[in-house]
Amino acid sequence: MPSPRDVLTPDSLAMLQAIADTGSFAAAARQLHLVPSALTYRVRQMEEALDVLLFDRSTRQAQATEAGQALLTEGIRLLQDIDAVAHRVRRVATGWEPELTLVADGVISQATLFDLVEAFYALKSPTRIKLGIGTLTGPVELLSTGRADLALGVGSNNTSVPGLQLEDLGDITFVFAVAPFHPLAQVEQPITDELLLEHRLIVVADSAQRERTSIGLLGGQDTFTVDTVQAKIDAQVRGLGCGFLPESMARPYVEAGLLVTKPVTRPTRQLRMRYAWKKPSSGGLGKALHWWLTQLQSPVTQKALLNDHRLSPTAVAGPVQA
Repeated sequence: MPSPRDVLTPDSLAMLQAIADTGSFAAAARQLHLVPSALTYRVRQMEEALDVLLFDRSTRQAQATEAGQALLTEGIRLLQDIDAVAHRVRRVATGWEPELTLVADGVISQATLFDLVEAFYALKSPTRIKLGIGTLTGPVELLSTGRADLALGVGSNNTSVPGLQLEDLGDITFVFAVAPFHPLAQVEQPITDELLLEHRLIVVADSAQRERTSIGLLGGQDTFTVDTVQAKIDAQVRGLGCGFLPESMARPYVEAGLLVTKPVTRPTRQLRMRYAWKKPSSGGLGKALHWWLTQLQSPVTQKALLNDHRLSPTAVAGPVQA
């Protein structure tokens, strides 16, 4: 007895649709240039393999049973999927990657990133885009393990990864920020490390699974660890702790009165941000990666990726004060 995989072919699904459209086995046979007995035999094979009755034969009109109607509905979708796959394969053969995985650090403007994704989709490319968020050394790890194709917001000049290519995006400056009702907001003089040690610091966890790093921590300091820079900002807006933030990300919250910046005695920290990708072993770039790298060469795009930050809905709703 044939299996479902043997009988659920594109031709057999199209045959069932012809029976449903014409309303009879004989009319469908004429349309498909088959003898009626051959068509009836193929339908019976499908019914035996699926162990269901697909058409009610008690009347002259071929009526799909409930099971038959379900198969017709799924059959239409499967035929459309087959057409889509064939179209994608033809397009991929022209040099487009099947999928491009991007990983962006939390310091990258999500609005600008989505603008780029929207522009890419306007190309009608067959490449699927997958976007992830990484922090600190996480993006480089994803590149090195082949789980990402392009990383935006790499803060380390890591040249130990074979084939890693790095280009500058620009510099970000960090400022110390607290909620207006946080105890440190009332301190007039520059905040020393000794004073900072008395207060909880909000820190972002390194998303790397192997070698992790931390920035700005003092030994023995109380910390509240979150997964993203945006979560760090939201926590500081609520007064759950204090911490250093990229000035461009803190700016909208300072302007809205949700955060205040305070001077500290430690030197101002700047960080050079880069974007990175691995040179393909074949030597040639796919069209999708080439398009993204071309956009990233624009100084306007680079500036927007590091500076076009906005208030989050959580912050607009207002912090919960104790």
